[in-house]
Amino acid sequence: MKLLLLFVILFCWLMYKQKHFLFIVGTIIFGIVSYFYVQTVMPIQANEIQVKEITWTDIYRINGQYIRGFAISEDGEKWYVQLKIRTDNEKYILTQTSVAGMVFRVDAKEVEKRPVSHAYAFDMNSYIKSNGAVGQMAVETYQITHQKKNFITYMAEKRFSMKQHIQTTFPMSLQAEAEALLIGSREQMPSDMQDAYQTLGITHLFAISGLHVALLALLVYESMIRIGIRRETANLVLIIALPLYAFIAGGAPSVWRSVSVTEMVLLSLLFRKKLVIDDAFSLSIIGFVLLTPWVLFQIGFQLSYLAAFSLIYSSILLKKSSSYMMQSFVITALCQLIVYPILLYQFYEISISSFLANLVFVPLFSFIILPINLFFLLLTILSTTISQILFQLYEPLRSLLSDFILYLGGLPFQMWNPMQPSLLLVFIAYITVIFFFISFERQKWLILSVFLLLLPICAMHVRPYLDSSTKITFLNVGQGDCIVIEMPYRKEVIMIDTGGLLRFEQDAWKMGNEVYEVGRQIVVPFLKGKGITKIDTLVITHADADHMEGAEEILQEMRVGEIHITPGSTHKDGMQDLMEEVREQQIPLIEKGAGEQIDSSYFQFQYIYPMDSIYEGNNDSLVLSMQNHYFHGLFMGDLEKEGELELVSRYKRTLKDIALLKIGHHGSKTSSEQSFLALTNPDLAIITAGFRNRFGHPHPDVVERLDALQIPFLQTGRDGTIEVEITKTGDIFVTTPK
Repeated sequence: MKLLLLFVILFCWLMYKQKHFLFIVGTIIFGIVSYFYVQTVMPIQANEIQVKEITWTDIYRINGQYIRGFAISEDGEKWYVQLKIRTDNEKYILTQTSVAGMVFRVDAKEVEKRPVSHAYAFDMNSYIKSNGAVGQMAVETYQITHQKKNFITYMAEKRFSMKQHIQTTFPMSLQAEAEALLIGSREQMPSDMQDAYQTLGITHLFAISGLHVALLALLVYESMIRIGIRRETANLVLIIALPLYAFIAGGAPSVWRSVSVTEMVLLSLLFRKKLVIDDAFSLSIIGFVLLTPWVLFQIGFQLSYLAAFSLIYSSILLKKSSSYMMQSFVITALCQLIVYPILLYQFYEISISSFLANLVFVPLFSFIILPINLFFLLLTILSTTISQILFQLYEPLRSLLSDFILYLGGLPFQMWNPMQPSLLLVFIAYITVIFFFISFERQKWLILSVFLLLLPICAMHVRPYLDSSTKITFLNVGQGDCIVIEMPYRKEVIMIDTGGLLRFEQDAWKMGNEVYEVGRQIVVPFLKGKGITKIDTLVITHADADHMEGAEEILQEMRVGEIHITPGSTHKDGMQDLMEEVREQQIPLIEKGAGEQIDSSYFQFQYIYPMDSIYEGNNDSLVLSMQNHYFHGLFMGDLEKEGELELVSRYKRTLKDIALLKIGHHGSKTSSEQSFLALTNPDLAIITAGFRNRFGHPHPDVVERLDALQIPFLQTGRDGTIEVEITKTGDIFVTTPK
């Protein structure tokens, strides 16, 4: 149906452009044939693993105890492989050479299928599909047999050698930037710097783009002309050199787009049949899709070609811009407009400050930082002594620029985070953007086009504030708790706990380069996907890491009104990072106990536990009651048997027959006491326990009690993120991932 709609739009467009009837028919037929071709060559997901041998591609990463990346099986299929390295010595050997082309005999096993964290989390299946793989496998038993030698592995070795050269000759503070700008590797980029670049909307500066390729090609071409090489010879050198550089640069879609378009134009000049840029651009897309159709699902491909499309087909607007500043602003505006719907759909937010930031940083990085890195790369090859002297002069200046970027990235209110738009809204947004471009170019219907352009933007912005229901979401954060409560019309947002990891000691070589952070990688994407920019009240039920370790990361990404904690818990070791962030941001931190409330216009939120102010652990968890005339929910933290019995004796009438119960302590055998479950008798119980967790939660005894009392329950680790929706009429709907 979607394909038919696209063909109808294409047909109407071609008719509007008054194209010849045969051209229209031919275009439609080509589109239909291409569709069936893509359907035929797209990899089909494998149902079982019968792989005995794999050959690594150049897309892999060694992190901690694992090599993760893509490999080709003996039957030619591409797989995503998670290989567990056996020893630290073996890891050292693998990190000192290019793994691309290495052949491993393996005992491959199926990766356990876990429920996705939530709808806005990283989707491994989509990632595998966008790379043309048929599935993923886990490998623990393997034997390295030999290494295949071919052109691809040779270029991968050269890229690896260049990376090692940068790491051994550049100062530590400059290595990440040099790797990103010269060979397209961003593995070493510090997370705080990545966040700053994302906030300013200039992350594309660290992806080798068409502009980088064009500048390098121009530099090489002009250098050859200056030393007396004929133009035809210079063109021939570029035709040979550009594809080689694409391999060295990592082969990202933006690189191959620029290289392929430049190659076709240069080849046409070589044969004295000039090819216009529009046709070269179109042929580049067709070639990409026919050779690797799965690339259509890669966000890098989508953004690269959309941005190039907006510039190529808006050349008239660029010619009307007389000054450099105006032309730069028009280029930035065109690119931002054409990509904003897909950015919101994929990343849920866009940078408002990117218009100004790009005006400053694009020329700075393109014409100063990039050439300097190229110069230092050549200089370190020729003379390490001279390069070290110049590095001492350049490094402090570059550090000042980094500090300035971090400062700018830390300024508030730079991101627009409306909520992930629906595909229909994305489609409508693109229709209005294209209509705006056309009307602006022809200087007709300008007011109407601006009005239509703003319509989907306004719709995206107000959409979360039109929902009259209350939503309680139990996030799948693994073995931990995180509950998000959204009041009607987004009037208030309350979060109970933030999730976190219980970290255990392990050998240093097994530790990853980047620490996995539940708050930043699971909770924050959910909040951004929902368009939540402020948490009015953050409740930390107690000081265990699996309930509060992610709080610091959330505070760094979100505005928080106030934080409620259980009495006496601030001195615990796990709370120190949170306390430091609270002091830095000056967020009100309030100890709460039984009888105190959270202000709300829609529900009565009351703490009913703990009774004392001495913190001793799980049995001093904050227990929160959420109630109105048609709903009663109870959130237990990690409260155990002793605390539950005290609640039974004190609140026998209040807690009878509630609607929703968050089971205490992840369903441990020390919680969910029989009399407590019988009293509350919830319509639904929720257990926040990780998939096949090491603690065996929920305990079989707890499950048996729930079944005996005929209390239905869901578990986040088994069922995924659970959303309970309460309508304004009191109806309750429960949804889990499909």
